[in-house]
Amino acid sequence: MPEEQNLLKTPLNSLHLELGARMVPFAGYSMPVQYPSGLMAEHHHTRTAAGLFDVSHMGQLRLAGPQAAAAFESLMPVDVIDLAPGKQRYGLLLTEQGTIIDDLMFVNRGEDIFVIVNGACKVGDIAHIRERIASRCEVITMPERALLALQGPRAVDALAQLLPGVEQLVFMTGRRFDWNGGELFVTRSGYTGEDGFELSVHESQAQALARALLAQPQVKPVGLGARNSLRLEAGLCLYGQDIDTTTTPVEAALNWAIQKVRRTGGARAGGFPGADKVLGQLQGTVPLQRQRVGLVALERIPVREHVELRDAAGRRVGEVTSGLLGPTIAKPVAMGYLPPQLAAPGTRVNAIVRGKPVPMEVSRMPFVPTRYYRG
Repeated sequence: MPEEQNLLKTPLNSLHLELGARMVPFAGYSMPVQYPSGLMAEHHHTRTAAGLFDVSHMGQLRLAGPQAAAAFESLMPVDVIDLAPGKQRYGLLLTEQGTIIDDLMFVNRGEDIFVIVNGACKVGDIAHIRERIASRCEVITMPERALLALQGPRAVDALAQLLPGVEQLVFMTGRRFDWNGGELFVTRSGYTGEDGFELSVHESQAQALARALLAQPQVKPVGLGARNSLRLEAGLCLYGQDIDTTTTPVEAALNWAIQKVRRTGGARAGGFPGADKVLGQLQGTVPLQRQRVGLVALERIPVREHVELRDAAGRRVGEVTSGLLGPTIAKPVAMGYLPPQLAAPGTRVNAIVRGKPVPMEVSRMPFVPTRYYRG
């Protein structure tokens, strides 16, 4: 049987085809990589107006019960217990070696914790969570829910036409809304660096919601290609490329995701998988061998993932994990790993592209300033 026949379809599949999307296999699903306007147009439209993304391949689940927060916190180096109702946070599931199983988002909804995990990892993530904490709380999967992301500076204008009051949300908060006789759960978040929203909707209403949003003049459909270029310009990691089970949060420069209460000296320090290694790296008692950095090419030559990085003496010192020509800044940008002594902004290294060195400079991230709405 051809591979295409084995692919799962999201509730928006027929709409993608109607809109002329080019579909590709992704995380076991048939997903739109781009629409007829093309990646560049979709990227720029999201930066200037509002782009609608189908991210229904992501995994959605609820953790319920009085011990849910404490149980979930035992899996991650983040503060779950003190997260206020209505607030959202970025989290990291870790192995016993302190490396990253997956990154995720979660919201304290008061009566439960709502979790969104990456599509390519969701089966393993849910099994991991169930195995470790199902005896302490309910782990309830939500396969009946689709997920849409509306991103860009005009996203709030478009969504407020359908959901009055949604403009009151600020970055990394969420709440329920009633729409068309059903319930939506909306967070002001996303993975583009722009203001925007993610909308969890029952699969039976997903297509109607998408059509209602696309009827707004600010909104156009956007595929996986522009989603990747937008997140890279924002300096955001892609699981499986920039982070995986070989990288720790500190190596990945995700220290900001580890709150003070979980660090050495904090009220609930440690107690998560790989704590000795991760906290040791934070303190400097466990040395880092490499660190994720941003890179900007000094020549107009795109540098892709898996390209080797060499120092001035020609020695291999690292590798690019994500890279492309940034449409917003019209420069080749990348992320990769280098030894700590080469990780300072301004440091020069060479990327080896088709056997030739391309000079690159370590850069601060994000490459394009973020525009999250904080009120």
